[in-house]
Amino acid sequence: MIPIILAIISLWTTPVNAASIPINLVLCGEVPPEILDFLKDGLKKELAAEVTQVGQVPMHPCAYNLSRRQYQAEAFLPLLLPFKPGSKGLVLGVTTADLYVPDLNFVFGLADSRQKCAIISLARLQPEFYGHPGNLRLFRERALKEAVHEVGHLLGLGHCPKPACVMFFSNSLADTDRKGPGFCPECRRGLEK
Repeated sequence: MIPIILAIISLWTTPVNAASIPINLVLCGEVPPEILDFLKDGLKKELAAEVTQVGQVPMHPCAYNLSRRQYQAEAFLPLLLPFKPGSKGLVLGVTTADLYVPDLNFVFGLADSRQKCAIISLARLQPEFYGHPGNLRLFRERALKEAVHEVGHLLGLGHCPKPACVMFFSNSLADTDRKGPGFCPECRRGLEK
């Protein structure tokens, strides 16, 4: 029984080979450098891709909704397009701003698979957001899961029904904490196609 479990775990943790696809990271506002370094290393490990930090864009003042005290996520995507590395490359924005889309209270991230750009928000991934003590390890894990999730969308994957797969839709922080940073076998096969 244990060899079968180990085989399943190794399938979910083996990096996807996206080495031919460059991923550019762009800061949207101020982002702690240690989190950015962790994301770069984590994305390289999970996707076997070349990940580079390439720039920073200011917070989009027109995207701020004063009554919600949040930024509209979609407004950031056009700002990321100039940083896209060629026609096959991907760009991932990272912000500490709290993001939303219409009809949802918040989003951890948003991807435009057609334009190959996405953004993740670190705001609600921090335990401090909910009045809990800081936990850097947990914060980093959550950030990496959401980054891999959005890059998965950019690589053509939809949401997965398996709660442990990184492509499972996180409707709450509990969903993010439950899933792993890797792709389930079905999603991995989808990426290899």
